[in-house]
Amino acid sequence: MVPAWQFTYWQWLSLTLAAPVVVWGAYPFHKAAWTNLRHGTSTMDTLISMGTLAALGWSLYALFLGTAGVPGMTHPFELTIARMDGSANIYLEAAAGVTTFILAGRYFEARSKRRAGAALRALLELGAKEVSVLRDGREQRIANDQLAVDDLFVVRPGEKIATDGVITEGSSAVDASMLTGESVPVEVTPGDSVSGATVNAGGRIVVRATRIGSDTQLAQMAKLVEDAQNGKAQVQRLADRVSGIFVPIVIALAAATLGFWIGTGGGLSAAFTAAVAVLIIACPCALGLATPTALMVGTGRGAQLGILIKGPEVLESTRKVDTVVLDKTGTVTTGRMTLLHVVPAAGEDPEQVLRLAGALEDASEHPIAQAIAKGATERVGTLPTVEDFANLEGLGVQGIVTVDEASHAVVVGRTQLLADWSQHLTPDLEQTKAAAEAEGQTAVAVGWDGAARGVLVVADAIKETSAEAIRQLRGLGLTPVLLTGDNETVARSVAAQVGIDEVIADVMPADKVDVIKRLQNEGKTVAMVGDGVNDAAALAQADLGLAMGTGTDVAIEASDLTLVRGDLRAAADAIRLSRKTLSTIKGNLFWAFAYNVAALPLAAAGLLNPMLAGAAMAFSSVFVVSNSLRLRRFKALASNQTDGGTGVDYRTGVTQPTEEAVLADSSASSG
Repeated sequence: MVPAWQFTYWQWLSLTLAAPVVVWGAYPFHKAAWTNLRHGTSTMDTLISMGTLAALGWSLYALFLGTAGVPGMTHPFELTIARMDGSANIYLEAAAGVTTFILAGRYFEARSKRRAGAALRALLELGAKEVSVLRDGREQRIANDQLAVDDLFVVRPGEKIATDGVITEGSSAVDASMLTGESVPVEVTPGDSVSGATVNAGGRIVVRATRIGSDTQLAQMAKLVEDAQNGKAQVQRLADRVSGIFVPIVIALAAATLGFWIGTGGGLSAAFTAAVAVLIIACPCALGLATPTALMVGTGRGAQLGILIKGPEVLESTRKVDTVVLDKTGTVTTGRMTLLHVVPAAGEDPEQVLRLAGALEDASEHPIAQAIAKGATERVGTLPTVEDFANLEGLGVQGIVTVDEASHAVVVGRTQLLADWSQHLTPDLEQTKAAAEAEGQTAVAVGWDGAARGVLVVADAIKETSAEAIRQLRGLGLTPVLLTGDNETVARSVAAQVGIDEVIADVMPADKVDVIKRLQNEGKTVAMVGDGVNDAAALAQADLGLAMGTGTDVAIEASDLTLVRGDLRAAADAIRLSRKTLSTIKGNLFWAFAYNVAALPLAAAGLLNPMLAGAAMAFSSVFVVSNSLRLRRFKALASNQTDGGTGVDYRTGVTQPTEEAVLADSSASSG
């Protein structure tokens, strides 16, 4: 392209360098074009193959049969529009450049896509790896896959339950939120069913295995995710749709050009020169850069804002999304039990109520007890010691707590436990308990020394930003729907506080997928926001899946977008950024074609020279890259421009709370 560098026989070196690129490097395009031709269709690959082969083929003709191969031949650097002898022109740089840029674009694009099957691997790895089986009255550790139906196995506090089964001995609280979405641990006793991969949060239990391997509920969920991902139609690439229209037009124009020049007596050489020039100029170099550059800049800006976009195919859905389905636990709420209120009886000191209750609960492993103990530690500091502690399964805890050299016999738990000790709630405390339970919260009674002293209210707290996030989503024209495995009362209470009108509660994982399908069958384009294993299949089924980065790996792998910070407001920013990126891609595609389309009349008139072809290619590429770089100026919504006190390690996608954020969160959760 630079005359001063065009040494003797430079054109033959160009051929040596360019031919492998066009023949071998572009082979996938040629293969796809041939497949398209056999099926009577055309895509972006057809356009690339046609343009590069035309450029290479004409260059070979000019070198071997024309005058381009003579020693000392040079291409002058001029953009003049004039008729010239096409047999002296070679277009090797256009052929090699188009191939190189488009392959580079495909590489960047492929790098951003998700790994196939990662969701299923992550899901199946959630289960317990080993299990303690009872054989001849003794415990024996074996691999989980060696477990058989009707085997008895032991699950200690904090361990995962190895497989689906029925409790034969012991009672406990099981954290089944990963499967059901229920935020409060489920109390289980002999005869109750439990599911594999859920966590034993209470005492020691013995379980009889009823289902193993592919029959378990966890394996069924993996099947749901697989079916949803396989059934999710991949949107056809925008460039392919444009090429499907553009290619037939170009071929028709090239044929018309050939016929016109032959018909008007312009000569066979001039006719072929013009026709081939049409095919060469029609293949825009920037076509391969249009999507990847916008995607790279968009994903880079998204990462700075805590939004990870997995691939270009997910962007198409964001333009049409009109309904956003929100999981409750861990998405709208924090996903962990939190002490909300301390309500003392008349004349009692709330700090004393919390100090004594917290000291007793600190000795328990139950999630509700741990929430109370955590809240007590944050509010009153160091907790007193406990003696004669006893955990009464399904009722609560009791023990002796010494404060300021005074010992108190304290009971904390259900009102039935206090009633057994003749400690009945006052009318005011009864009213507090009823009001809390009406909102789906858990009320824990506290009593000591023969009297009921207060009520502690514990619940899965709503994230401070959730209500604002719902307003932002509505501002984007989306209808929010709360979808949860929790009960109707809790769901309605949460929905009312954040401003959601439509609630679908008491749903199992399979039902979540069915709800998404039903909404889609009603003609809605659905986005799903979730964080748990129980959301994975629904995230895969939805037109657009958004996973909270604070959630499980399974949900993240099954989704299309990941919100690194776990802030629901990022969902609105994610949709805005995706729409902006998609519109940039469309603009890029327009300009990628525009420069080349503008040169088509010159090619048809026989006025195209290699410099004009190269200039059109360069200008379109520069414009596409510059247009994509504008995405770096994308701003989050005004109220969401800070990272909320959260430091994000974007290499791992893990949210690292700053010390200030932890303190602020502790203060909020204790209040």
